[in-house]
Amino acid sequence: MSYNRRSVLLGGSAVLALGAAATFFRPTSATRAAEGTFEVTLTDAEWHKRLNDKQYAVLREEATETPGSSPLLYEHRAGTFHCAGCDLALFDSATKFESGTGWPSFYQPLENAVGETTDTSFGMTRTEVHCRRCGGHLGHVFGDGPPPTGLRYCMNGLALTFTPSNA
Repeated sequence: MSYNRRSVLLGGSAVLALGAAATFFRPTSATRAAEGTFEVTLTDAEWHKRLNDKQYAVLREEATETPGSSPLLYEHRAGTFHCAGCDLALFDSATKFESGTGWPSFYQPLENAVGETTDTSFGMTRTEVHCRRCGGHLGHVFGDGPPPTGLRYCMNGLALTFTPSNA
């Protein structure tokens, strides 16, 4: 076997192994939803009708949008951020801050708005945040936020919609 063929074979094997590991360590929405019950429960086809492809990937498949790509990153008006899946109010704009991470960040959700689960994907342990009503993946929470909570709810803008206070 020549060096080039061996490189392709080894490289391809490594990619397959990494893909299998990522699939193994990353829970799917169906797995999470099966472990809990949510007020809003739709079939996969109904979610596809309700959400665009990118929203579906984030909310139902736990994808992460490209940093800096969300228009909501730059939303500074008074109002409320809602779940793009079920329209539950999640965050008051007064709790939004500029984290410099490239995703909309908040220091506190509204009361009874989100749920949290342990996410062990990508070989690390993080706290995943989901909508408590539909189970949609929103992002993660970290302990490096500003006062008064010291938390940073780092959310995917695709998982959110915004309603200004004067609407």
